[in-house]
Amino acid sequence: MSRLEYLARPLVAFDPTNKDHRRYYWEFLTRSGWGRCPVRFICTEEHGDNLPAIIQKLMVEYYVNREFQKPTPKTKPGRRIK
Repeated sequence: MSRLEYLARPLVAFDPTNKDHRRYYWEFLTRSGWGRCPVRFICTEEHGDNLPAIIQKLMVEYYVNREFQKPTPKTKPGRRIK
């Protein structure tokens, strides 16, 4: 293993449900760079090679689903939903 591989930031896939990942993206937008990000995000083949555009698309999907998805009913154990 080379020293560069040992010292490199870990590779991770962007997960919009992960609060830290959302914060890293916000820091990228405010600082215009990934310099202080502790991880490297992976660009999957299905999305292309434009990482900020990929993350933006995933964030939009996450917040739209969160806004308009019907909440699941919460019931107590043993009770039925009518």
